[in-house]
Amino acid sequence: MTTYGTIPTSSSGGTNLEFLTRARDRIQTGLGTRRPWKEMFNLASINFPQSISDAFSRIKTNIGYFRMNYAIVVLIILFLSLLWNPTSLIVFTVLMAAWLFLYFLRDEPLTICHSVIDDRVVLGVLSVVTIVLLLLTNATLNILLSILGGLGAIWLLLHRREG
Repeated sequence: MTTYGTIPTSSSGGTNLEFLTRARDRIQTGLGTRRPWKEMFNLASINFPQSISDAFSRIKTNIGYFRMNYAIVVLIILFLSLLWNPTSLIVFTVLMAAWLFLYFLRDEPLTICHSVIDDRVVLGVLSVVTIVLLLLTNATLNILLSILGGLGAIWLLLHRREG
């Protein structure tokens, strides 16, 4: 009897399906922690701060509130800029897997040697490792311009009113 075209129901083939199902669920819940894009790109809420302390207060609030969105914006801009450099694109794809498993898809805090690692530390370390590894692929100007473009887009978004 052949089983061509059927979905395996035994436990030997189910582990891959379980992994994919868990990954899909984590992507949905992980991306669920991001804030609504409509709220982030609300042009009516962008204005100039009244003072330096007001500017720093808004930046701190917005980075905390839209942290996931800002990371996604920079990573998308970086990905699009690497389409013309295949080596960098391969390195970036591998790094995206690291980003997915270590930052976007985690449902529990990252623990190393019985110490809980803060999300901001994970974000910072992954950002630095991504930049360093991509700079080693000889796409320096391309990467720097895309990161500056991403940071410029974020800078504009940071100057919004609170609440």
